[in-house]
Amino acid sequence: MNFQLSGTKAEGYQLVAGYLGAAAMAAGAVVLLPLLFLLAFPEEMPYAVDFIAPGVASITIGYLLLLFIKGKHRSQLKKHQDSVVIAASWIIAILVSAVPFVMTGRYDFPQAVFEAASGYTATGLTVVDVEQSPKIFLAFRSIMLYFGAVGFVLAMTSILSDRYGMRLYTATGHNDRLIPNLIASMRTVSAIYTGYIASGTLLYLVFGMSWFDALNHSIAALSTGGFSTKALSIGAYDSFPIEIVTIVLMLLGSTNFFVHLLIIKGKFSGWLRHCETKFSLVLIGLAAPLICALLLGGVARDLPRAARLALFQTVSALTTTGFRTAGDFAAWPSSALFILIILMLVGGGAGSASGGIKQARIVIILKSAFRNLRQKFNDRRIIAPDTVHALGGESVISDEDRTQAGLFALVYLAIFAMGTLAYCFFGYSIQDSAFEFASALGTVGFSTGITGYAAPSGVLWVGIAGMLLGRLEIYVVFMGFARIAKDAADAIHGR
Repeated sequence: MNFQLSGTKAEGYQLVAGYLGAAAMAAGAVVLLPLLFLLAFPEEMPYAVDFIAPGVASITIGYLLLLFIKGKHRSQLKKHQDSVVIAASWIIAILVSAVPFVMTGRYDFPQAVFEAASGYTATGLTVVDVEQSPKIFLAFRSIMLYFGAVGFVLAMTSILSDRYGMRLYTATGHNDRLIPNLIASMRTVSAIYTGYIASGTLLYLVFGMSWFDALNHSIAALSTGGFSTKALSIGAYDSFPIEIVTIVLMLLGSTNFFVHLLIIKGKFSGWLRHCETKFSLVLIGLAAPLICALLLGGVARDLPRAARLALFQTVSALTTTGFRTAGDFAAWPSSALFILIILMLVGGGAGSASGGIKQARIVIILKSAFRNLRQKFNDRRIIAPDTVHALGGESVISDEDRTQAGLFALVYLAIFAMGTLAYCFFGYSIQDSAFEFASALGTVGFSTGITGYAAPSGVLWVGIAGMLLGRLEIYVVFMGFARIAKDAADAIHGR
């Protein structure tokens, strides 16, 4: 593990330290951004120090770490060291962003880390009483959602060179590469998201929200984060137009970044033919009517109310947003909750802001399963390869694609089972535990009441682990820790 400042070449953990310095600087800048809202809410000026202290400290420490690579030739990171950088960068951002919550004296360390983790992973589970919270903290939560959705690593690596920064960006699962240049990619993604947020904010204003609520809800919907400024979430407004705007924003947020280019360029046929677009429409078309039927006569007394509840919660679960119009999920029938659990596990599109197993993987798994069934029951041998229409073109599903999709789904479901069991150990029912951990792992934000200000610290740490694993697509975290363990063992034994 070489950390020398001498020489003209940065490599190994000296290079990792430099990258983490960039992450710390980016995290510090994010923490300082909520100060802009003091222009609108000057009465909250006493909270400024809660953001200035950690923000400036993080930027300063980050700059000192950046000196490890500043002005030096950067060698290639060793195998899986990019995973170390990604996982550590997210942890740094979460820890730095937890400090403002701790400094208020209202939250202990696990609560603060949980809230920050929920923000950066675009989950939306919360321990904050949003009706009583200062506006600057509500704005801070939305800012974390924005950077978590666009990709904190994308913002961090903009400080670095294109060649090395793009390698870190693609390591987070964004393998679509809008265009082969980091800065241009960042500008494209940011422009697309900013345009959607501005449009959503304007529409929310038209339909009766205040400017502050409109901005926060627009960011939260598009980032599929689900943080609300109201305790009852979108349900507090009881407005069908607001629900429709939210549904559109949630669907956009769960769409692959590359597909947005197709939409913007007017290539709607390419968007409609995209495998994830068709699959999500099919799922919504099946799940929403079924949930509607299950709610009718119980949670909802009439068909229009049941249909509104079913459609909104279905889209919110599938896009892993977590906004809700339902008052209390505890009143929902178990069958309806089971459908929501399945939707949360499936998740949104690959290369989007949403979580879950991802629809592209599910499509590959289903196509492979149907192919195997056809081969078993069909006398004639199937020679034609399976294909999927993705990102504007037709792609052949390879054996490696099938293996990778199946393996990821298996690992994901195994972690889901372990997290559910962990919540059961705290005395919660298996239904509530499965629903809550599916929400955390899928970065959704729905809750049956397990997560909250009064939740035990152990429950919060299980949720934090689930959110991080879900946001970083599991393998990044595992490979990062495995690389650190190997390097530590080599250092101890002098290898």
